[in-house]
Amino acid sequence: MSCCCKNKEVFKKSVNTVRLLAADGVQKANSGHPGMPMGSADMAFTLWAKFLRFDPKRPDWIGRDRFVLSAGHGSMLIYSLLHMFGYDVSIKDLQNFRQLGSKTPGHPEHGHTAGVEVTTGPLASGLASAVGMAIGLKQLAARIGAPEELFKQQKVYVMSGDGCIMEGTSHEACSLAGHLKLNNLILFYDDNKITIEGSTSLAMSEDVGARFASYGWNVLKINGQCPKQIQAAITLAQASKDKPTIIIGSTTIGYGAPTLAGTAKSHGAPLGEDELKAAKVALGFDPEKSFVVPADVKKFCAECVAEKQAAAAEWDAQFEAWKKSNKEGKKLLDAILKKAIPADLEKQLLAAVPEKDMASRASSGAMLQVISKLVPAVVGGSADLAPSNNTYMKEAGDFSAENRAGRNFHFGIRELGMGLVCNGLALTYALPFSATFMVFSDYMKPAIRLAAIQKLHEVYVFTHDSYAVGEDGATHEPIEQLAMFRSIPGVTLLRPAESHEVALAWAYALRADHPVVLSLTRQNLPNLPADVVKKMDVSKGAYVVSSDANFEVILIGSGSELAACVATAEALRAKGKKVRVVSMPSWDLFEAQSDKYKESVLPKKCTKRVAVEAACTMGWSKYVGCQGLVIGLDHFGESAPYKVLADKYGFTPEKVTAAVEAYLK
Repeated sequence: MSCCCKNKEVFKKSVNTVRLLAADGVQKANSGHPGMPMGSADMAFTLWAKFLRFDPKRPDWIGRDRFVLSAGHGSMLIYSLLHMFGYDVSIKDLQNFRQLGSKTPGHPEHGHTAGVEVTTGPLASGLASAVGMAIGLKQLAARIGAPEELFKQQKVYVMSGDGCIMEGTSHEACSLAGHLKLNNLILFYDDNKITIEGSTSLAMSEDVGARFASYGWNVLKINGQCPKQIQAAITLAQASKDKPTIIIGSTTIGYGAPTLAGTAKSHGAPLGEDELKAAKVALGFDPEKSFVVPADVKKFCAECVAEKQAAAAEWDAQFEAWKKSNKEGKKLLDAILKKAIPADLEKQLLAAVPEKDMASRASSGAMLQVISKLVPAVVGGSADLAPSNNTYMKEAGDFSAENRAGRNFHFGIRELGMGLVCNGLALTYALPFSATFMVFSDYMKPAIRLAAIQKLHEVYVFTHDSYAVGEDGATHEPIEQLAMFRSIPGVTLLRPAESHEVALAWAYALRADHPVVLSLTRQNLPNLPADVVKKMDVSKGAYVVSSDANFEVILIGSGSELAACVATAEALRAKGKKVRVVSMPSWDLFEAQSDKYKESVLPKKCTKRVAVEAACTMGWSKYVGCQGLVIGLDHFGESAPYKVLADKYGFTPEKVTAAVEAYLK
């Protein structure tokens, strides 16, 4: 992409237009970060004008490059570029920066603003998600057998700052990117040496280039405000055959501001009216006018867009020719893009349920083998725990530098990086799952939260979900994590009680359109009888397992504790008590049901209720009421065999029965 501009002055004016649109937006909002956009405008505009492949009229064009503003606080940078290059972002939108309902929120939001590929803000999250995008693009091309010459030009470009480089997330993701030799990933590091508190030397003295070289990256160092050097660096990066590239651009934060450039004061606050006017004078603009895109700049940007659209049309023609000559590849492509799922998915999964009792992590693994054959879009892996999580798809191959078509990922011991990489995969074309022990989901909370904000379709497989981890002790026994998941808007938590519930939980997760957490056990669980399986409906969040006429108490079991409820009910019935047993794998799904259905499962007339769950009791009062009993854990665990802990903590059938009998007296 050449986008030739014979007049260097117009190019320079275009870059300065980006600077001042950003500064104007922050000034009008009286809130935001002008320094980063003003300092990195040369790198960003050069990339967009001369290299980035896109069509503003088709933001989702399959052949496009991806641009990720990982330093999301500098959002006026991308909004200014989107406006100048013909996306659906108007001058009025720029003027409404950070205002309610605008297309230009404080940090870029995917799905809210056309052209924004990923929601960024938490530093380095965009960079880590971009690693997932780079993986996803290579994987898709390899899986469908698309010709390399058609897809090798497709790149993922990232704009990061000092904060992204400091955050540990960047280490996890960039180490993986180097290992996988993702030569389609190009990272710009806006090295302005300023953070909110002042110089980066207050807290940072490492050699960033040496660090990335040790990861296996190409390292290029340039003057980040010299278009000639920027173009040369991008050209070199694009030609890399086996490495991602970091372009370390030395810049001046707040470039153009006469007294604030190069200072922390330009980082996170408006320049002020006088300073902004002085900057406009220094950059050759009318100080009395705001949100100005000069006519010659508009013309130049329009010419760039026309050239890009022509190139996109040429790419489309080649792609269409390939699809016509490769029916199997096109069929797989369509299945992946549509996330195609068999209509009888539930039936097929239930038919594959193992007959013997087993841990839900093991039955989940059995389901995953079936799913890998039925749902082509599914890819995923574990944070070095696949043998324990049972998350390895045996016939799907491993994604690697040598095999781009593999569907299993080895993320290494990088939980947060894994979560954000999977966000990037979901933002390309995949339906990803990620897996670890539930207690280590703490490392993943930022990634899960961002997945929920973006409504990304992902599945989290969290095993070893209770004190039954046992001998590993308190550090490995999740107590508060279920409450965490239930507190995140847009995330559905499913805690299946046995293998059939696991099958239906996976079916729900695959049909969903948002993040789903599967909470699975280390210990074996008894399967429910066939008559219960016939009426089982996990998708409604709760259902009646067994019920006596005129029942006087309801026992509500979640996940592994349902078995204790079933056994307790039998013991109570033997003593003449009338009992209803309810399995509640998901609060979220139960709350989505009609009042009529909820009343049919938990009728208000029965106020004697007991909930049993091996986790903190927070929230269960909603279902048991002020007269109810919750048997749970409001303390951390201990190191001991899990059966010993079950007895000590009161989760054996005998202990649950005794607690319920005492409650009913």
